[in-house]
Amino acid sequence: MATKKPVLIVKAAEAHLVLAEKPQQAGKSPRKIKELALTGEPQQATPKQAILDLGIEIQRDINGIEMGILENGIPYLTQRGLSDVTGIARNVIQTITKEWEEHFDDEILGKDRISFFKDYLFKHGFRERKLHLETVQNSTTHYAYPDVVCMAFLEYYTFESKADSSKAVENYRKFAHYGLSRFIYDALDYTPADKWKYYHDRVSLLKDSAPAGYFIIFQEVTGLTVDLIANDLPINSKTIVDGSVGIHWATYWKENDLESRFGARIPYSHNYPEYFPQAKSNPQPANAYPDAALAEFRRWFKQVYLLTKFPAYMLTKAKVLLGGKDEALKIGSMYQNKALPAPKN
Repeated sequence: MATKKPVLIVKAAEAHLVLAEKPQQAGKSPRKIKELALTGEPQQATPKQAILDLGIEIQRDINGIEMGILENGIPYLTQRGLSDVTGIARNVIQTITKEWEEHFDDEILGKDRISFFKDYLFKHGFRERKLHLETVQNSTTHYAYPDVVCMAFLEYYTFESKADSSKAVENYRKFAHYGLSRFIYDALDYTPADKWKYYHDRVSLLKDSAPAGYFIIFQEVTGLTVDLIANDLPINSKTIVDGSVGIHWATYWKENDLESRFGARIPYSHNYPEYFPQAKSNPQPANAYPDAALAEFRRWFKQVYLLTKFPAYMLTKAKVLLGGKDEALKIGSMYQNKALPAPKN
């Protein structure tokens, strides 16, 4: 099969999977990690894992290897695909997956299997409590092992394991030279989407929407949207941060009778790009506010929304973030130290 060079290669370990390591709980000594016996029938990946609100961009079987890409650009192998690449049975992969979860908080003590995986993955920026990502497509649960995890399996079974490593060695040499993420992208003929596309297309569509003498929420919260994209929150038709700001500001506007101070707000034609599901009902109902209220809006946005409303909004996006609730809390609090001092009486 002829390969095609991708436009962009995403390094999942660096760009998406870096989270703070959970500290050891006070008063508890670490358990010693021991090699677990590989027994029992092949098992399916545990359904207890939190499910990500991320779709699968593409998944196919390429030359007997089941692989895919999540909608945020992370390349992966399925459990079956990882088994085919490494030459080890699926029940072994499942056992290692369980060991990782059970011993995640233990110290790295020696040269046992999980110590190797922890040392390798931590050094490569992967600190997830699950080795696979769980997502749902067409009512079917999929278990995706990110490329950095797959390379940990390959390196272990190439250099460390006493098991038959011929298949792992063959594929390790191939991927070490070419790059697993690039291999998956090329095999699936996939070009990663521009993570700024949704935002840029909305900017282009709404740039002249504000009536003369009025402002619109979308234009006033561009800094927040840029910060979210920079923190790898997928900004798309499911994440409309200006919608959240607009709802809370409208409530504040009415509760404080700001119309009597600044004048009436007026409707304007708010449209979404044609590929947004919301575009089916364009134009969307939205309000433009008098420029006279702009200073009040900016004060409210910095002192009220970002400090008291934004953290709650981020928690609703926890399933979209690889770090889940912990990462949502971290992003939600990023403006806490940037607040302006309260006005003096």
